[in-house]
Amino acid sequence: MSSAPPEAPPRRVLRIITRLNVGGPALQAILLTERLDPSRFRTRLVTGEPTSVEGDMLRLRGATVRPDVVGTLGRDISPLADARSLASLVRIVREYRPHIVHTHMAKAGLLGRIAARLGGAPVIVHTFHGNVLRGYFDPVRSRIFLALERALARLTTRVVAISPRQRQEIRALGIATAPKLVELPLGVELSPFLDPPRGSLRAELGIGQRPLVGIVGRLVPIKAVDVFIDAMADLGRSVPAARSVVVGDGEMRRPLEEAARARGLDGRLTFLGWRADLRAVYGDLDVVVLTSDNEGTPVSILEALAAARPVVATAVGGVPDVIDDTRGVLVPPRDPRAVAAAVVELIGDPTRAARLGAAGRAHVYPAYDIATLVSRIERLYTDLADTGPTRLAP
Repeated sequence: MSSAPPEAPPRRVLRIITRLNVGGPALQAILLTERLDPSRFRTRLVTGEPTSVEGDMLRLRGATVRPDVVGTLGRDISPLADARSLASLVRIVREYRPHIVHTHMAKAGLLGRIAARLGGAPVIVHTFHGNVLRGYFDPVRSRIFLALERALARLTTRVVAISPRQRQEIRALGIATAPKLVELPLGVELSPFLDPPRGSLRAELGIGQRPLVGIVGRLVPIKAVDVFIDAMADLGRSVPAARSVVVGDGEMRRPLEEAARARGLDGRLTFLGWRADLRAVYGDLDVVVLTSDNEGTPVSILEALAAARPVVATAVGGVPDVIDDTRGVLVPPRDPRAVAAAVVELIGDPTRAARLGAAGRAHVYPAYDIATLVSRIERLYTDLADTGPTRLAP
């Protein structure tokens, strides 16, 4: 009787991300590191360090992942620090000898893919979580980054878009096309939000059953939280009892707090900072708002919809792939009056708000749950490892 062939050892995956600041890319990198089948994949996570105002996703989640930290790897452009980061990443690639290098975020995508090529990695994958080619920089720098992305795509085995619109944009910009370009929707932990607790945030704020509106995210320019503040000032004229919260932190917190005071929102708008109890936050919000100038697939909207909350969001980036008029309300960017009007309408029509929330939950769960993404990523990695170059021994 012949013996069964021995099982292949796990494929080595090296995941590189610029930093694990609070946000969707860091959350996905952590979850994939935690959740890939260890009998098939052995994952090593490499990251830079978040700044003090960005929040630390590892600490906020209490994650058990222990990444390798490259202290010089960061968002800002610094020739000396970037050269040191590249040398460190090349050294890690050559020592770990990964079958697959998967990069996340722009800086890690640049240095990580070059390091993977220099280190001899046979398969290189990069995920766009929203890109820096529109809405972040001036036209000159945007053209430079576009040229870099086109060059980097030639080094890349697969380029991953997280939404249909993002896939279309990457194609239109000439970065990549099928079969190199694939679409894998974002995946986050949504099951905890399906039955959120209610009452604790309202008790903390002492607002009883007053209407409560919130925005969740990093306080950085691209999130346009100033538009939310202007909208809440408008909301106060129509619904004087309404209260609002800003959940998150970042470089814009102080000017946003000053803007809120200038708009007369003291006592009516509260900055909560980073919160680990987002289930309780969403459970008490009557409406969740997103005012970004650009987005990939916003985690806050996925979580809000999983909690069956009605959403008002700007029609930018990948947002319309998640929200349509059956699952929420889309408004133009930079239009606080439209935001306020949509919020007023939802507060005044609880039946419609509940219908939108229920439809939103059915759309995002389980399609955007981490279990679905893990299955798709494992299939992608297996296909690439089995059919791609085999310079590395098992």
